[in-house]
Amino acid sequence: MKRLKTCGLIAAAAACGIASPRAIMAHGFEGNRFFPPTIQTDDPFATDEFSFPNVQLFQDPPSPGGYRTRELDYGAEFDKEIFPNFDLEFSDAFTTLNPKEGPSSNGFQNFTLGWKYELLQVPEHEFIFSVGTDWEIGGTGGKSIGSDSFSTFTPTLYAGKGFGDLPDSVPMLKPFAITGLVGEDVPTEAANPNALEWGIAVEYSLLYLEQYVKDTGMPHPFRDMIPLVELAMQSPENRDGGTTTGTVNPGVLYESRYFQAGIEAVIPINKHSGENIGFVFNVNIFIDDLWPKIFGHPVFGNTETNVASNPPVSAK
Repeated sequence: MKRLKTCGLIAAAAACGIASPRAIMAHGFEGNRFFPPTIQTDDPFATDEFSFPNVQLFQDPPSPGGYRTRELDYGAEFDKEIFPNFDLEFSDAFTTLNPKEGPSSNGFQNFTLGWKYELLQVPEHEFIFSVGTDWEIGGTGGKSIGSDSFSTFTPTLYAGKGFGDLPDSVPMLKPFAITGLVGEDVPTEAANPNALEWGIAVEYSLLYLEQYVKDTGMPHPFRDMIPLVELAMQSPENRDGGTTTGTVNPGVLYESRYFQAGIEAVIPINKHSGENIGFVFNVNIFIDDLWPKIFGHPVFGNTETNVASNPPVSAK
């Protein structure tokens, strides 16, 4: 998954896209495999994306005073491919905190700037490996919601693997795919702990089943869905950072030609991660299909040779 502060940057990037050569490259494909933009863990693709809205309702762990706080986030993310296989990523979220005791507060989280580069692609094995870094810019968010005054850099490795290359003797396993990431939080404030950010998404693509394995006659909209389970985890490594926290997120994604809509449960793994089950809802707009003259190609460089390998998202 990848907000209101980004509007000016989006407009500037769009203007650059208009001026660039028309070389269309669809989002999230490796061979025949469409990897959907996942909600809680970032996918490995450096492509043009616009995610809005990203709405999450969750109950935070109790504060030191023992009070429970309900958190509601409204987020957005915009990614723009600058060079072939290299993008810049801009994201932010507006947060409202409603504690059981005391007044509510709201404000923007720290603005995040990132980049990603697709280092290795093996289409025949539906495999991709990428590297990138996120920069959470300290002091750009609201103090009232506890945004950090210091910055955090997170160098990250990303990978994705589809199982369409499995033998024909196990056809029903071919729609499975896995994406994952591992990153290292490096805060600029020495007192704050380093942490290992890691996550995985296990997907079963009904689109892939119907298009490339067996047409079962499944009706729409079910044949356009991708059930999945995501794990989003953080493990502090030093400076008495505490225990591993995170969430398990089962859900489903619906794919159409021009957008993806998804919903997942947000289940804390322990009491340090939160209380009760929350939810997250996300819409990802496929701007490269909606406006191919503007998006779907890098600002600098040409990717025309990749056009033919990108199949349609849906069997509609």
